[in-house]
Amino acid sequence: MSDRLPQEADRRRTFAIISHPDAGKTTLTENLLLAGGAIRAAGEVAARGERRRTTSDWMKIERDRGISVSASVMTFEHNNKVYNLLDTPGHEDFSEDTYRTLTAADCAIMVLDAAKGIEPQTLKLFEVCRLRDIPIVTFINKIDREALDPLELLDEIQDQLQLDTAPLFWPAASGQRFGGMLDLRSGDFLHYSRRTAETGVQPGMSPRVRLEEVKNQLDASAVEELEEGAALAKEILPAIDPVAFLEGHMTPVIFGTALRHFGVGELLACLEEFAPAPRPQVAKSKDTPITLQRNDQDVSGFVFKIQANMDPNHRDRVAFLRLCSGEFRRGMKLKTAAGKQVNVHNPLMFLAQDRGIAETAYAGDVIGVPNHGQLRVGDSLSVQGNIRFAGIPNFAPEILRRARPRDPMKAKHLRKALESLAEEGVTQLFKPTIGSDMIVGAVGNLQIDVMAERMVNEYGLDVVFEPAPYNLARWIQCDDPSKLEAFIEKNKSATGIDLDGAPVYLGKNAWEVGYAAEKNPDLRFTETRERLLEA
Repeated sequence: MSDRLPQEADRRRTFAIISHPDAGKTTLTENLLLAGGAIRAAGEVAARGERRRTTSDWMKIERDRGISVSASVMTFEHNNKVYNLLDTPGHEDFSEDTYRTLTAADCAIMVLDAAKGIEPQTLKLFEVCRLRDIPIVTFINKIDREALDPLELLDEIQDQLQLDTAPLFWPAASGQRFGGMLDLRSGDFLHYSRRTAETGVQPGMSPRVRLEEVKNQLDASAVEELEEGAALAKEILPAIDPVAFLEGHMTPVIFGTALRHFGVGELLACLEEFAPAPRPQVAKSKDTPITLQRNDQDVSGFVFKIQANMDPNHRDRVAFLRLCSGEFRRGMKLKTAAGKQVNVHNPLMFLAQDRGIAETAYAGDVIGVPNHGQLRVGDSLSVQGNIRFAGIPNFAPEILRRARPRDPMKAKHLRKALESLAEEGVTQLFKPTIGSDMIVGAVGNLQIDVMAERMVNEYGLDVVFEPAPYNLARWIQCDDPSKLEAFIEKNKSATGIDLDGAPVYLGKNAWEVGYAAEKNPDLRFTETRERLLEA
């Protein structure tokens, strides 16, 4: 192994961006890439001497609807740090994809709308971060629009999230009166000019001056609010404590407007200063609990996402592998915990849909492993095949639909397409014990819409998703296989299997599930299932 391993692993920073829909997450993502020098203009990627256009939203439905429906990965280098940015869907219908992505992050940026504060989806995603002890940086966006009082926003974070807030900057008013923000640590004033922002100032180039130099250019009431607010913040709010931040008890707060590029460079500088290097990962080696460190020599990692058809010309299938230890080199042979060998000849590095071959990668990096169905979400990979990370759970769907092709001759084609998308985690697929129905499970209706569009655009299938004879799915578990088998035999009309062959109870309502559980106390009907391969 190379002597570079410790230095390279230490300079990795892997973070996700979470928010409620429409808080400005995708705009912030793109402008972080601008601030980091990864792209030169919104939507443009410079790679291998060519100029190619891309954004983190690369699916047709994302471009048409202006929303993110699939997690994407963007890797860039800035100030001798390598950043792996994991952009997640904001819409609640894609919460499973977001959850899986957060398992690969060491840190998260929580984006709040300055006029709305904490919204329901933000709260849900924060709880996921808290469960995984992921430290959070807060970016309060859209401060150039009329916003809530800064102290009110910080109080809301503290009250609802039980998180100490440590603002690094304080805004000079909001909306039309917004004039910039004061650096509470240095005393510098970052001057904001709407005219300058509209003429294309580069992110990260916010001019720093002394407040006295620009007071006459600012709204008088904005200056008064700034001086009073900053003095109060210094008095009643704690200064940033890096240890408390890494432990998940405190969040540094930055104000800005991603659309106008203001505050984005400061956010990137905050990540550079406070975001953790790849954190230790808990795993098992032959059933013995171990803790893997980023500088450990043996290569290991886990698959947190599968994406098919990123390149529609090649019907590709890529597993997103988060590396946890070692120095990965192109051409390595890795093994799953089930003993499958995967030859990684063409590992990919991503900038959204753009990609390049990765010759080397280290803990914290996310690489793409092209494969033909060998890898699934939750798989562990290592050189010896003796490492198993905690599985990534599936959650019970809230909507069940029966899928059928308009052309009955394409039923076999439809099943293969549904299985491929279920392996990605786009939706879940259930096969009832009786009959040949294909039952699709989703968290929300938007998932069904996305699946229908992808069926047309990627598989050439016109599919009808109609009401299913079931409304609820629960996984069935039992320590006694004979009792489980007897229950399924007696309830063939209400049971089935998922994509992995795990038994599922398909009920019409919660009462039916409760009744079945009451009559069969040895069985467990669960809303989550963790997929772990046999060692």
